[in-house]
Amino acid sequence: MSAARESATAIAGALELIVYLPGSNVAAAPSVVLANGLGFFCPEAILTRKLFIRTYGCQMNVYDSDRMADVLAPLGYTTVDGPEDADMIILNTCHIREKAAEKVYSELGRLRRIKLCRTANDPDRGGPILAVAGCVAQAEGAEMLARAPFLDIVLGPQTYHRLPAMIARAERATITRERGAGIVDTEFPAAAKFDHLPSVKLKAASTTRTAFLTIQEGCDKFCTFCVVPYTRGVEYSRPGESILTECRQLVDGGVREVTLLGQNVNAYHGTAPSGSTWELAELIEQLANIDGLQRIRYTTSHPRDMDQQLFQIHGSCDKLMPYLHLPAQSGSDSILAAMNRGYTSADYLAIVARLRDVRPDIALSSDFIVGFPGETDEDFEATMDLVRCVIYAQAYSFKYSPRPGTPAALLESQVPDDVGADRLQRLRELLDFQQKTFNQDMVGRHLPILLDRVGRRPGQLVGRSPFMQAVHIDGSSNLLGEIVDVTIDAAHANSLAGRLRTRNEENAPMPLGDVS
Repeated sequence: MSAARESATAIAGALELIVYLPGSNVAAAPSVVLANGLGFFCPEAILTRKLFIRTYGCQMNVYDSDRMADVLAPLGYTTVDGPEDADMIILNTCHIREKAAEKVYSELGRLRRIKLCRTANDPDRGGPILAVAGCVAQAEGAEMLARAPFLDIVLGPQTYHRLPAMIARAERATITRERGAGIVDTEFPAAAKFDHLPSVKLKAASTTRTAFLTIQEGCDKFCTFCVVPYTRGVEYSRPGESILTECRQLVDGGVREVTLLGQNVNAYHGTAPSGSTWELAELIEQLANIDGLQRIRYTTSHPRDMDQQLFQIHGSCDKLMPYLHLPAQSGSDSILAAMNRGYTSADYLAIVARLRDVRPDIALSSDFIVGFPGETDEDFEATMDLVRCVIYAQAYSFKYSPRPGTPAALLESQVPDDVGADRLQRLRELLDFQQKTFNQDMVGRHLPILLDRVGRRPGQLVGRSPFMQAVHIDGSSNLLGEIVDVTIDAAHANSLAGRLRTRNEENAPMPLGDVS
C-alpha cells in the first residue's frame, strides 16, 4: 500500500468512528455514505476537537510534538494550552533525566482525575483520550498499561504517524465499552515515520521565524550511561530531498532560521537526490542555497563525528551560525573510556582548536556528567581543567544517576550522592561564571539579531544572537522576522539587552571583535 493510501485509510477509519462519538460537534453539511452503511459523514463536519500536548525533554521532542499535531489536524484536532477541556491529551516524554518514568506516572495520576471528572459530569462527551508518547513510552511499553490501565494509547517515538489508526481503535473500545483495550505501539523503524508524515504546518506563519527540523534519529554509540539507543533505535538519516522539501515549506511559511536535529546529528549520512550520500556538511551546503533561509544551526553533535568537511563548512558558510553544542561529558580519560565515548580529552581539545582556527568567533556549549561510577577527585579536577581550557558560552551539567538497562547502572564504585552533589555545585559555579563573562563581553558590540517573538511588556521584542543568546529590544512588531543590527547595552545571566543600532553608530568605528 502506498504511503498516501495508507495515511488516507488510517484517517478515514478514525474519522468514521469520530462521527459516532457522543458529543462530537457535527455541523450540517453534504453527506457521504460510510462504507459500513451505518450513517453519513462529511470531513468538514468535525471542527471542535481539542488537543493538548505536554512536551518533556529535548528539541527533538518539541519537533515530534509539532508533527503529532500535524498528523491529527485532518481529524479536526486543534491545539489548546491546557488539559482541562481537551478531547485528547498526549504526554510526549523523555527518558534522559532521573526518575523520568515516575514523573510521568505522577502526571498521569492528575490527568486520570480530569478524565474521571469529565466522564461523570458530561457522560455524553466522555473523558479525553489519554496517550503517552516518546522515550518513556518506548522503554516502558505494556508496563504502562499495567500501572495505568486508564491509559488509552502508548506509542513510541517512531510510531506517531500511525496515530489516526490508534485513535480509531481507542474510540472503538470506548463505543463498545471494551475494558483493558489500551493500545501499545512501539515498533521501529524510524524510516516509516518520516515516509508517512504529512507536509509540515506552522502554528502561525506570521510569527513563526525559527523552527526545528529533524534530519537524523537514533544512536549507534552506546555510551554506557545512555538509554537513547534502546528508546530511539539505531542511527537513521532522512533522505536529503525530504529534508530540503520540508525546509522549503518552513521558509515559505515565514521561517528564517532552522535548527537541524538528531541524537547524533553530525553522524548524518542521508541519500542525496542523485543517489549518492550526503554527509552533514553537504546537506548544510544545500540548505544554504534555499532563498529566504538566513540561518542554520545543528544539534546535538558528537565529537567522534566531527570531520574535515564539517570543519570547512564552519569556516565557509555564512549562514551556519558560529555556535556549536559539543558535549564533552568529562575531562578525564579514564571516565571517558568508562563512558565509551570513543575519544580522549586531548582529542576533544584538538577539535575545539580546529573549530576556532576556521571560525575564530565560534562559541561553544557542552554537556557534563559528574559523579560517574569510579570518578575520583583527580578525575573531577580533570573535568574542571578542561572547562577552564575551553571556556564555554553555555553548558549543561548533571549529577550521574543510573538508568535501568544501561551498562553503567551495573558498575561498581558508585559515587556517594553527597560527593556528586558537591562536585556538581562546583562545576556549575565555574560554568555560570564563564557564561556571565561571555555575555558581559557582548556589551558595546553590534550584533545581528533575528527578532522572532514579542516580549513580555508592550513594545518589547525578543530575538536570538548568532551565539544563541536571547536579546531584548524595544521596537515595532513589523520588525518580527527581520535580522536587525543591535547595539548591546547590558548583559544578564541568561540574556542580553540592547537597542537598534543608530545611523551615527553605523558610521563609528566598530568595537573590537564586532561580528556585524
